Amino acid sequence: MNKAVSINPVTEETIAEYDRISTEDANSKIEKAHMAFKNWKTTTYTERAKLLYKLAEVFENNKEDYAQLATLEMGKTTQQAKKEVEKCAWICKYYADHGADLLKDVLVDTEASKSYVTYQPLGVVLAVMPWNFPFYQVIRFAVPALMAGNTGVLKHASNVQGCAFAIEDAILKAGFPEGVFMNLNVPSDAMEPIIAHEHIVAVTLTGSAPAGKSVASIAGKHLKKTVLELGGSDAYIIMADADLEAATDLATQGRLQNNGQTCIAAKRFIVLDSIYDDFLKLFTEKMKCAKMGDPTHKDTVYGPLARLDLRDELHKQVEKTIEQGGKLILGGTIPEGKGAYYPATILANLKPGMEAFDEELFGPVASVIRAKDDTEAVALANHSKFGLGAGVITRNKEKGEALALQLEAGNCFVNKLVASDPRLPFGGVKESGYGRELSGYGIKEFVNTKSVWID
Repeated sequence: MNKAVSINPVTEETIAEYDRISTEDANSKIEKAHMAFKNWKTTTYTERAKLLYKLAEVFENNKEDYAQLATLEMGKTTQQAKKEVEKCAWICKYYADHGADLLKDVLVDTEASKSYVTYQPLGVVLAVMPWNFPFYQVIRFAVPALMAGNTGVLKHASNVQGCAFAIEDAILKAGFPEGVFMNLNVPSDAMEPIIAHEHIVAVTLTGSAPAGKSVASIAGKHLKKTVLELGGSDAYIIMADADLEAATDLATQGRLQNNGQTCIAAKRFIVLDSIYDDFLKLFTEKMKCAKMGDPTHKDTVYGPLARLDLRDELHKQVEKTIEQGGKLILGGTIPEGKGAYYPATILANLKPGMEAFDEELFGPVASVIRAKDDTEAVALANHSKFGLGAGVITRNKEKGEALALQLEAGNCFVNKLVASDPRLPFGGVKESGYGRELSGYGIKEFVNTKSVWID
């Protein structure tokens, strides 16, 4: 039986190997999740909330261990990994506090003696999740799904199976019934029969656009709902009145957080002509000073990419952009030695049609683009097949808000990096996907919105 291999991206050494399960074993787990659903859907919101509070405690009590595991498996800095685990606990508490209200029946005034809308769980939901936030991405799906009364099975990325099994164990430690949430350690090519399984009622995927299209096509063939959170090439408009120190701080953080491997990270910086040169100079200084190194060290700003193949693919994108006429300002060279490291890199003079303008660059590479005025800045920002996040940096908040409303993205922030928050819906448009996670919108994605009429 083949194995999922977890490799330390710093040392290139194997951390662990996990036996894949067969299709028959996967089917057995799905059947178990279906049987668990029959009982779980009858529990009260109060009972579910109590377990979510306990799950938050499990994350808080094991924060150091979980953070270390995430760092080992995909290379994020330990400090950022701790924040990821803390965010998992926050989501648990948010839905424990608010889930019942978000799902309460809604009375509707009609000719009936009583009519209302109620929200009922669907069944077993399959989650296909990526490696870049190995705990948070899963919890972002699992917690609202479980609070709504669904059960879940997880197909996690192969290189973070340690985190996948840790999540399954955490949910059991919190006291959730067996079968309510399980990890399926299967390869990607085994997904079609799993999606087609009669007891899988819906699929949620966070990943690349090609992966989303593949899963959605299979699910569509079997009339199963999907929620897709796909890639992004987030544009940030730097207005002429922007505070350059603040703007370049945000730009540096946006490109280096999570080692540059974030779907909603700032990637394309569209800078007004009058401040373009000053912005580029200061941004270059800050990116150059950011320390790349061992992600377990406190002074490390960014570590390696998650895998060597990802680093090599990123480098090809940088080289292609330069061949197309982009200007290399900083970085762009694979360092010697072990590890999937790639230096902070800046590409400038970019235009539509260039790789770094059109595609998502998943790593510490920034694309800097010149705009002559606000109108062109918005046009350049929207000239993208992606539409996950976008931002505006300006001293004029009213103008920033007006521009944010013109940007084609599911999440638009002014003077702050785009971030997911359990209180707000999260998702994209265009090739960044559809559907929403988090908030009341997210928890209602996988329920039967049922109308009830009593004459």
